[in-house]
Amino acid sequence: MSFDETTIKLAWDRADGKCEKCKKQLLWESRGKESEYGWEAHHIKAVSDGGSDKLENCKILCQECHKRTHSFGNH
Repeated sequence: MSFDETTIKLAWDRADGKCEKCKKQLLWESRGKESEYGWEAHHIKAVSDGGSDKLENCKILCQECHKRTHSFGNH
């Protein structure tokens, strides 16, 4: 499963356009890109582990922080 666009936008607004782990500034148009300002909408708890596609389970992470998550590459 994946987050819908509304959830991603709400998470982006909550994060103020920054990585929610390292606070690096990101660019909206760099979502999913391997770039200096690239980022992903990350499931805090995997759906397969009982997580949801709701806002409270969505975290905005820069590409570097996303790669450090336990679930990176498993979806």
